[in-house]
Amino acid sequence: MRVGKYEIGRTLGEGNFGKVKYAKNIDSGQPFAVKVLEKNRIIDLKITDQIKREIATLKLLKHPNVVRLNEVLASKTKIYMVLEYVTGGELFDRIASKGKLSEAEGRKLFQQLIDGVSYCHNKGVYHRDLKLENLLVDAKGNTMITDFGLSALPQHVRDDGLLHTTCGSPNYVAPEILANRGYDGATSDTWSCGVILFVILTGYLPFDDRNLAVLYQKIFRGDVQIPKWLSPGVRNLIRRILDPNPVTRITTAEIKADEWFKQDYTPAILDDEEEDIYVDDEVVTVHEMPSETERNPESPTLINAFQLIGMSSCLDLSGFFEKEDVSERNIRFTSNHSPKELLERIEDVVTQMGFRVWRKNRRLKVMQERKGQKNPVKLSVAAEVFEIRPFLYVVELRKLYGDPTVYRQLSKKLSNDLGVSPSHDLLTIEA
Repeated sequence: MRVGKYEIGRTLGEGNFGKVKYAKNIDSGQPFAVKVLEKNRIIDLKITDQIKREIATLKLLKHPNVVRLNEVLASKTKIYMVLEYVTGGELFDRIASKGKLSEAEGRKLFQQLIDGVSYCHNKGVYHRDLKLENLLVDAKGNTMITDFGLSALPQHVRDDGLLHTTCGSPNYVAPEILANRGYDGATSDTWSCGVILFVILTGYLPFDDRNLAVLYQKIFRGDVQIPKWLSPGVRNLIRRILDPNPVTRITTAEIKADEWFKQDYTPAILDDEEEDIYVDDEVVTVHEMPSETERNPESPTLINAFQLIGMSSCLDLSGFFEKEDVSERNIRFTSNHSPKELLERIEDVVTQMGFRVWRKNRRLKVMQERKGQKNPVKLSVAAEVFEIRPFLYVVELRKLYGDPTVYRQLSKKLSNDLGVSPSHDLLTIEA
């Protein structure tokens, strides 16, 4: 079966919400894992928000120890999440088959886990379901964090600065989550990392009981027996992580400063192409993007007729997730002005309106700040130029998140300056 530029093959795994299939990019031959989700099943199970959150989160994260989302495609009945293909399987299976790992091997995996988790926290992402089953191992033996379906983003934090949704897996969940009085996402993730470290080095769980009430009492007390055959350094580190008091529990920054942790530690090298992007899980765009293999980054993306048709409102796939009408978010127009000139004209207009602009290659990201508020971001808009044929371009403006009223004001100002009327359909700017 072919979906977009991907050839879909064998089933790699199956979950409650769909299957994960092996796929190959027909153009490059690169392998991917595609999570295939049935739209009707998502709606029936009332997990639309969960899927939106996972997509929004993965769009935000670009780290060597986090499984990447390449793109999201959709048909009338299915959602296709095209993910990085990790060949080594779950860390859980590795521990189950081989037993505990040596401290040197376990330390390497734990260092990569902490690198990935601390990166997520710096991006405002809290996983909330860290466990061995959600850690993959690649062909080189590196840790890869996956399954962000229960993750939280900054907008999920309440006015008290805490998260309040009780979630996670019983053996890995932090005591403050069980207390149901609110918790810090970073601190609770750190607890789960401590449980993972314990299992990696011992082969069994630090807190376990068939009776959930007894299990939770053990977690509340931090009642863990650390084997004496582990080195003093790691025993002390585990004890500091599995501190039932979240206020005194060690942080990821303090873990990185720990002597046992620092042995043979090589920090992750982040992608030079990484950008600081905020994603609102209320607005998740689902579409097929054209391949950019071996293209000049300054050149506009080429689109074909099918992709151009897909931009029209009647076929816009993003509406499956969004509460706003597509016409409230997307404005597109054609022009024979050069991409450089178009982006410069847009940049001039929005700068005059008091917006901050980030420019990279053929894209602009526009943000307006609301000073004096707890959340300073009011509006974020992306602008991108696509090439239809030589000297004919489509400019697309997309509201990523923020106040619809402010976005309409911006759209009206741009349309006046560029000579078009706001619309989600393709319009023409006179040269």
